[in-house]
Amino acid sequence: MASPPLQQSSFLLASLKADYLNKPFLQRCQDLVKVIDDYPAKELHLLFTWLVESVFGSLDGSIVGWNVRFVQARTNEYNTIVEFLDPSGPMMKLVYKLHAEEYKYDFPISYLPGPVRASVQEGVLPDCPLFHKLQFPPSGLLSLSLSLNPFEYYMFYFAASLIVQRSYLPGQHFSPSDSAYFVLVDGYLKYFLPTEGNVPPSLVPVVRGTVSPPPPRSPIVPFTGYGVHHTSLLKRHISHQPSMNADPAAQEIWRSETILQVFVEMWLHHYSLEMYQKMQCPQEPFCPTEDHVLVVRLLVKHLHSFSSSQRPELITSSPSAHSHTSPLEEFKRVVIPRFVQQKLYVFLQHCFGHWPLDASFRAVLETWLSYLQPWRYTPEKQSPHMDNQDRTVPDKWAAFVQENLLMYTKLFQGFLNRTIRTDLVNPKNALMVFRVAKVFAQPNLSEMIQKGEQLFLEPEHVLHHRQHRFLTPSLGGSFLSSRQPFITDSVFKVKSHVYSLEGQDCQYKQMFGAEVRNTVLRLSQLIAQAKQTAKSISDHSAEEAANQSFLSWFGFGSSDLNTSYVGNDIDYMGLDSIKKTDEYLDRTLDYICQIFKLNSAQLSQLMVSFVSTQDDGGSKQLPDCIQEANGLLLTDLGRLQMINGLRKFDIDYQGDPELQPIRSYESAVLVRLLYRLSSLINERFAAEMDSLCSRRGFSSRLARYFLTASSRAETSKRSPLTRRSLERQPQPRISLRYLGSYRTLFSIFLLYVIASFFGFGPVSFIFWGLLACFCHGVMTMFADKRKTH
Repeated sequence: MASPPLQQSSFLLASLKADYLNKPFLQRCQDLVKVIDDYPAKELHLLFTWLVESVFGSLDGSIVGWNVRFVQARTNEYNTIVEFLDPSGPMMKLVYKLHAEEYKYDFPISYLPGPVRASVQEGVLPDCPLFHKLQFPPSGLLSLSLSLNPFEYYMFYFAASLIVQRSYLPGQHFSPSDSAYFVLVDGYLKYFLPTEGNVPPSLVPVVRGTVSPPPPRSPIVPFTGYGVHHTSLLKRHISHQPSMNADPAAQEIWRSETILQVFVEMWLHHYSLEMYQKMQCPQEPFCPTEDHVLVVRLLVKHLHSFSSSQRPELITSSPSAHSHTSPLEEFKRVVIPRFVQQKLYVFLQHCFGHWPLDASFRAVLETWLSYLQPWRYTPEKQSPHMDNQDRTVPDKWAAFVQENLLMYTKLFQGFLNRTIRTDLVNPKNALMVFRVAKVFAQPNLSEMIQKGEQLFLEPEHVLHHRQHRFLTPSLGGSFLSSRQPFITDSVFKVKSHVYSLEGQDCQYKQMFGAEVRNTVLRLSQLIAQAKQTAKSISDHSAEEAANQSFLSWFGFGSSDLNTSYVGNDIDYMGLDSIKKTDEYLDRTLDYICQIFKLNSAQLSQLMVSFVSTQDDGGSKQLPDCIQEANGLLLTDLGRLQMINGLRKFDIDYQGDPELQPIRSYESAVLVRLLYRLSSLINERFAAEMDSLCSRRGFSSRLARYFLTASSRAETSKRSPLTRRSLERQPQPRISLRYLGSYRTLFSIFLLYVIASFFGFGPVSFIFWGLLACFCHGVMTMFADKRKTH
């Protein structure tokens, strides 16, 4: 009896696959909308998995699909994709049609995040009801899959498409916040987690119930270590509704919980809490992309708005009153501590420790700062002309700060460790330090953090007797469990938070303790040094611009063959960027004084200690080094100074000056010919030159001036030399390479033209030129002798 519909569905699928290759994108979407509207669920069932994969691509990355992540608003397909995948669009209508018939689809666990996959393969059921729907095939654990309803299957694919590595067209400018995927995430969150009103009902009536209990556990694998498996409190509440005509929000809240669980598990659960506490790296480390982190930030911001939108009378009411609230209001109350806090903390910890030390860390930083400031997303409107640092954090947020203490203190210390290893002269890095300091300098915030630390460090003599209260979700506890109302005092809330994330034997380091304070003082000194470095670079650039001669218009300038290394890329920025750096760092120092109660005298001492490290002539000292038998050895402080561009060696060429690479202002033919000529002269008269320079007298000193290489004394002050290179004596020789420079030849030509106007011929011009060189040598020789005395 089922043969005709099956044959019709197969024909329909084959027709759509053919159209996928032949028809334009807009026409294909219009055909899909017509098919979804006209055909019943029995015939659409076989199309669903193919359609989802065609839209979001395959999980292994081999099929690109519509490439929703990289479709920008300026493209022609943008509006069509957003309308088709909208929460009230055709795709969701198809999902509801199939959901009404209770169809199931398999999602392989091999494409789940690493900790979830490892937990299932080890026989431990993860702490998420979605992962309790396992199917055990005869082939064994390697082919395990989840049996999901259409809504869950669609959302798993949608979330997984963010973390599957795909590429966009080379040369195409990609803005994550302007992509269709980013807009769809925002739309799904606003639709299924509304800040006003209830969740809109399904487009297609659900006639067979909304939630089915989890499938019975198979006896094949002995799942242990999780405790009693059950759905969440919300799902139990929904499933126990006495009538289908009850509160519509109670029937539709399952979609809100499902979409949040899918997003959190697929985007944040890539690092397990157990591995973090044991300080072990996962075997397959997951590296999030910048657009991945930006989507996580969007999720965090919306969840703050969603949580803050609960009715005020429920926020201040007693815990017993929550049993009479609607499921949506109860969901708002527990959404952040129950679903997000733990996984986001581990996710951010990994990013702080493994993200490259470049400006792309700004995405991680803003995600962290968004979580730390839930008061920014409350319905209350503050004065628009009031600056952020003038806004006092309301006292009602003290409980949030205390129950998220590690988010403030531990991650702040991780940020300090990153900052002292970055180049603070770069305005992008200076901006990140300024952003963090500005957030933590908000009035009342530092006091709230200190109060939280005091609560955690407060001795509790009955701690061991009440140990069962510090249960984590992974150990059988839950923020929705019946034990939650018993934890009423702030001390145990803070201790529960810290112990659940760091373990019972954690060694807590206070944010306002002596060790972190010393790190902050060190950062302040690095900021002062960075300001001085930026000023020096700015002055040097201005001086070079002022010293440009008229010859620079012809491409000629300094003929110095030795170029020094610059420790940062500030030279490639304008003076405006240097001014921004100086402004950011100045305000950062002010904010640090406010946060850690530093006085101006301490900052002045830091500035004085930095100024005292400068040479008498105003130039920088060498990086911190240790003199050893083979030369200078950089210390850890010296490496840090060089990384930040605070100190450096003026690197000089240490080899044979005649064998340096040919410069752009030199003639390659002349340089090679002059080198051969000077080499012949040096080989032919080496003994005579050496004998002349070894004598005493005026002529010998003059010969040494012209025939001996430049003094090593000046070079040794600028470049690190080994003892062996210092002991090497320069050999007398003639160097004619300067005659191969276009600048030298042009200067000689100009002098000859000028001399010709005064009647000098070639012979007389050469004679007077040699005489001028001789006089210059004599004068320089006597000047060096007076300096020595």
